[in-house]
Amino acid sequence: MEIVEVQQRMDLFDSTVNTYWKQWGNGDNFVFYQDCIKHSCKTDEELPRFYIGLVDDQIVGTVALLRNDLNSRQDLTPWLACLYVSPEYRGKDLGAQLLEHAVKETRRKGYSHLYLATDLQNYYERYGWYRHGEVYGPGGGSLKIYRMPTG
Repeated sequence: MEIVEVQQRMDLFDSTVNTYWKQWGNGDNFVFYQDCIKHSCKTDEELPRFYIGLVDDQIVGTVALLRNDLNSRQDLTPWLACLYVSPEYRGKDLGAQLLEHAVKETRRKGYSHLYLATDLQNYYERYGWYRHGEVYGPGGGSLKIYRMPTG
């Protein structure tokens, strides 16, 4: 699998937006994903960044680095978001490759830690992520926070 930043493959922009939206969006927020990804491709800032995993030029995975993941912990940054691997490619360590890429990119950008929020049980621990607490979203629910040192 080749992992590339979306702005390096603008020929796949529409497919990328569709992939992110189908996995993480809903019927009302396609334009939200389109706008986020479009502006991430135009900024000179280090964040946000959206990545795609490609096998034979087909998008088989996604991951993003964001300033904040729509939660109450505005003091923590950056956040890993939108980790996804297509079902037919699961079990081949592609998720691990996307996680490793995100951590390396975070280190390259000068951050000492990367955070994520999830309700998954026992997935991220397998890859060395540490439980860091709890985070609350705008809807009132909570998720576990994980933290990964980048050094």
